[in-house]
Amino acid sequence: VFYSELNALLQRELAEEGYSGVEVRVTPTRTEIIIKATRTKNVLGDKGRRIRELTSVVLKRFNFREGTVELYAERVPNRGLCAIAQAESLRYKLLGGLAVRRACYGVV
Repeated sequence: VFYSELNALLQRELAEEGYSGVEVRVTPTRTEIIIKATRTKNVLGDKGRRIRELTSVVLKRFNFREGTVELYAERVPNRGLCAIAQAESLRYKLLGGLAVRRACYGVV
């Protein structure tokens, strides 16, 4: 349940940054959450501000204690092979008013 709710939260927050998944690693002392995205600089924000905001949202939403959660951003190695990133790219092209055929050819 935690993974699916976290995934839904991050999809809403990071759709424009090319969000393509999350990996959760639980250790005895802390929980590491690795966000996979195509544009990691946008996920991090200016001087890490955005990633700190996301960390505080996760802390409050899932009732973690302070300092027990670490968020990291990881770049998707090959964007063309990531279906979620391609679908989001197509979505924003179509919402931006680009012709359907041109938008689809850009993804294919």
